[in-house]
Amino acid sequence: VQLVESGGGLVQAGGSLRLSCAASGSTFSINTMGWYRQAPGKQRELVASISSRGTTFYADSVKGRFTISRDTAKNTMYLQMNSLKPEDTAVYNCYAGRVVGGVVASDDFYWGQGTQVTVSS
Repeated sequence: VQLVESGGGLVQAGGSLRLSCAASGSTFSINTMGWYRQAPGKQRELVASISSRGTTFYADSVKGRFTISRDTAKNTMYLQMNSLKPEDTAVYNCYAGRVVGGVVASDDFYWGQGTQVTVSS
């Protein structure tokens, strides 16, 4: 599975960006996708995820501002980010994986290359 991200960039506080993560290859086993982010000097944070059934998760820090979605026909996942804050500045990585019984299969987990999001104050 290959994941290609796009949509990062520089935006002023209060602005919006939409990140995309296009998946290709043998994606039939994938049942979860999502986004992590990591800012300099900080731990990596799970931002949002979406299951193959459409169940979503959001970190408290982005609830009400970010929306995760997917287009199964295009094998693409999106992260719409509104009301951006300087603290949202980070490298955002998408991932795709397979979860069985609540456990992520380590041999079926993939990362995108990362895209920088910078929010100026």
